[in-house]
Parts: sequence; C-alpha cells; structure tokens
Amino acid sequence: MSASIHPPKTLTTDPRKESLIEYPSQFPIKVMGAKVDGFVHAVTEIAKRFDPSFDASTVELRNSSQGNYLGITITVTATSREQLDDLYRALTSHPMVKVVL
Repeated sequence: MSASIHPPKTLTTDPRKESLIEYPSQFPIKVMGAKVDGFVHAVTEIAKRFDPSFDASTVELRNSSQGNYLGITITVTATSREQLDDLYRALTSHPMVKVVL
C-alpha cells in the first residue's frame, strides 16, 4: 500500500473581498425612506460626496402605492469596493433612510 501525499493547504483569498464588479462602472443603488421634504436632496448630497461626477438629473423616483414612502435610484460611478462600502454606510446611517439596496 502506498501512502498518498497531500499538498499543503494554502490560504485562499477571502471571498468577501473578491468582487464581480469591474471598476470603474456605473452602479445603481436603490434608497428608500419616508416621502418627506429634503429626502431626495439628502440622498443626492451623499452620492456627490462619494462620486464628484454624480449627475442628479439621472435620479429616478418611485412613490409607494399609498404615497407615504419614496424609492430613489441613484447611479454612481463606482471606483472601488471601499468607495461603495463607505457610500452604503453613509446612506444607511442617515436618519431619513430606511432601506438601501
């Protein structure tokens, strides 16, 4: 009987750090919150902070069926995973924002 020799295990890359996104690219983000004055402006200001080339004229708005909530789709130029992570953190921590997808 011959003993089989296994190659040593190597460290693999962390799958959470791998990305399927090619940078730079146009990246849509959906933001939802109560339909109140200043909500759209707050979201677009955050987008501009992370993407200076952000064009607010591309924002898409959708009212909820009863009109109490507003869905905002912003499309940013994603340049890195860190930029997107920071943008998501800024959006989700804003008091007017309920959900970010």
